[in-house]
Amino acid sequence: MPYEFAEASAAERPRLVIGITGASAPHLAVHLLTALHRLKTVETHLVVSRAAHRTLELEAGLRPDDLIGLADVYHQRGDIAASIASGSFRTMGMVVVPCSMKTLAAITHGYSDDLLARAADVCLKERRPLVLVTRETPLSLVHLRNMTAVTEAGAIVLPPVPAFYGQPASIEDLLAHLSGKILDQFGIEHELAPRWQGPVAARQLIGALAR
Repeated sequence: MPYEFAEASAAERPRLVIGITGASAPHLAVHLLTALHRLKTVETHLVVSRAAHRTLELEAGLRPDDLIGLADVYHQRGDIAASIASGSFRTMGMVVVPCSMKTLAAITHGYSDDLLARAADVCLKERRPLVLVTRETPLSLVHLRNMTAVTEAGAIVLPPVPAFYGQPASIEDLLAHLSGKILDQFGIEHELAPRWQGPVAARQLIGALAR
């Protein structure tokens, strides 16, 4: 008897995979997860690397368990049989935030030694958006060559570079701008940060803030 495939529900939300690595600034991931949790427009699948456990604790005073409530689905990094390890599991793509140079190297060279790297590899082979929020400075030639190679493979390298045209007044403003830039890559609508509207609008904004 042939298999019967059910049609996806029209109300089913698109799925976005979020990976957190051990690079500095896990706050970037926490802000993005919080924003998506509030938007409720996509189904989030979270996977956290082993090194990220330590960085979350040291820099943000958090554990992976503290983030589970912000994600719709949490996957253990060693579960290579998880849904996101297969290309047949449809997603809108993946973001690795922050992305360490170790994970960048693994993804670039197809070394899928854990679920996070495998999920990223799936996005590349299925030609789905893969955004890498690479966090390191200064950059060595090895880092730069890996960024070039992964871009050629189809990924988007999106370093967490702050923008000041929106007149940020706090770290929260800077985090919101970056989360917005990430969501833009997937076409997810949001109002996290002001968008550039030209010099006239910028002067009006500065004037309003000065009053």
